[in-house]
Amino acid sequence: MSPETVLSNARIVLSDEILHGSVLIRDGLIADLQPGAFQAGTAAAGEDLDGDYLMPGLVELHTDHLESHIQPRPGTHWDPVPAVLAHDAQVSGAGVTTVFDAVRIGSMTGREDDGTALAREIAEAIGYVAAAKLTRAEHFIHVRCEVAAPSTVAEFESLSEVAEIRLASLMDHTPGQRQYADVEAFRTYMVGKGKLTNEAFLPYVDELKKVAEVHSVPNRAEIARLASESGIALAAHDDATIEHVEESAGFGVLISEFPTTRVAAQAARERGQLIVMGAPNIMRGGSQSGNVAATELLEAGLLDILSSDYVPASPLQAVFLLDAEGALPLREGAKLVAANPARAVGLDDRGVIEAGLRADLVRVYAHDLPAYPNRPQGHRVPVVRGVWREGARVS
Repeated sequence: MSPETVLSNARIVLSDEILHGSVLIRDGLIADLQPGAFQAGTAAAGEDLDGDYLMPGLVELHTDHLESHIQPRPGTHWDPVPAVLAHDAQVSGAGVTTVFDAVRIGSMTGREDDGTALAREIAEAIGYVAAAKLTRAEHFIHVRCEVAAPSTVAEFESLSEVAEIRLASLMDHTPGQRQYADVEAFRTYMVGKGKLTNEAFLPYVDELKKVAEVHSVPNRAEIARLASESGIALAAHDDATIEHVEESAGFGVLISEFPTTRVAAQAARERGQLIVMGAPNIMRGGSQSGNVAATELLEAGLLDILSSDYVPASPLQAVFLLDAEGALPLREGAKLVAANPARAVGLDDRGVIEAGLRADLVRVYAHDLPAYPNRPQGHRVPVVRGVWREGARVS
């Protein structure tokens, strides 16, 4: 890479405006930006972006997608390093320059396979590819902690030496509360996935509730303590009530992931927590589990961050959809997928196109898709045409 690079003729998405101009990159940082073109001879290399948008690289806090590359089908297992690289190519192609790959710990018999070995395998693979400088995006680890499971604290401690862990979330999928307040929604998931029969469902739910009564509260407190000692950012997952939010705030939680009700989101806002919702919720027009819609929280001023959850391309698609519908200008949408998630985890060197910050950038062409049967009004589709991480072209 040239010591200096100019990206010109771009619609630069800044915090307060979209500027038609140019960006100067030097030594991996944004050195300058200005309207129009830089004077000839300013840089040794340059690229005309042909009027495309230039946005800050996306910061992704919650993606479960890597696990599907390592276990692409039930009973199959892929080599973790190629799996990480395939996942990396997909998230980078969606405009992501910083990604927190989610791994799950805490298993309960019959609910899901023991995730400890898989979590460690993923962590080791991420550490390897990072050290070898093989990835396009920068990868960190988000540990999802099922607090109702007996083994969760021990599993968390066993991963304590993994340097890439920067975020942990406290989650409890016990049916009858939080995400599965509607027990029938949990039945649909478990029976639909072939994990249980209808006859076995209610006895299984009763057993889960008994286990959770013993472990959920002490595990939640202990993981919060361990995360605080290690400097790991902490999120609460699926808070549904004011009491849930009060408990998480007492543990020092600053991120509210996927609150299931508007009441919980409002309580999180009042306690200074940043509110994360899934971009697929925006794209689908509502929650898959029947919980509060992300658009409702957005309209109420209760949405700070969008994550991809299970569709890597969805955050970029969501902010362009919101802009096209007049619900949120693109400059504000960019904050949901870059500036705010970076701030939530203390990455103050990225997320905004500003002199002195990392040149993590994504070039996006907005294609006007014609109408078709499922969307008769048509819509705009973001097409990623280039990605830069610390000034180096990676995609």
